[in-house]
Amino acid sequence: MAIDPRSFPRPQAPVFATPSEAREQAKRAAAAAFRIFWKLGFDEGVMGHISFRDPEFANQFWINPFAVYFGQIRAADLMRVNLEGKVLEGEGFPHPGGIPQHAAIYAEDPEIRAVAHTHSPHGKAFSTLGQLLEPISTEAAVFFGRHALYDSFAHGEGRALGRAARNNRAVIMQSHGILTVGASIEEAAYLFISLEKVCREQLLAFAAGKPQRIPSERAERIAQFFGASQGWLNFQPAYQDIVREQPDLLQ
Repeated sequence: MAIDPRSFPRPQAPVFATPSEAREQAKRAAAAAFRIFWKLGFDEGVMGHISFRDPEFANQFWINPFAVYFGQIRAADLMRVNLEGKVLEGEGFPHPGGIPQHAAIYAEDPEIRAVAHTHSPHGKAFSTLGQLLEPISTEAAVFFGRHALYDSFAHGEGRALGRAARNNRAVIMQSHGILTVGASIEEAAYLFISLEKVCREQLLAFAAGKPQRIPSERAERIAQFFGASQGWLNFQPAYQDIVREQPDLLQ
């Protein structure tokens, strides 16, 4: 008799008793994401930002301070700002690129709870092609019909970018880089890591020849199956590893 793997129990995202508890865990997850991005080489000078919407105040979000090394960010280093860009909590310089960009995305779609954007190498390279991803692998199919191509040089990084991110998982920013959104910081961070790998895969596969495309019907099923819980779950191995290696990020 065939075994259905879907019948096996899986780790579940924790349910917090208070917004304060949820906030503290999100800050720890965000700090972990920065450290992971640094280890993977996604940082580029002072550019790049990850944020999450506050679990209690929907018009506020937490983001990294400007010009602080990804590899040193701790939970306590994050800044809380409102959608008008006013800093409400935290020390350091407010991020001049990240705050307006993320505020526009949060204002446009209340379902988006986290945003990640850096100038990662393969995402940046793929973005120069001016095209969407092809569903040539399971990971690529996660983004099938759920990512947009957007020219930030022509249209800016305000409300138009927010509309491009709405109802999507990712945005390919023409000749700029990649951006992901999610229902949690864990989902947005995992999607970014996965998307960077998918961009590398696309560059390699199409340089080598003509890769086979997953049929649209199957790609759509894959994209539909992936949800917020899968995003949270797929981030856990990297989170556990970085916390073991660099426990100071939790401070």
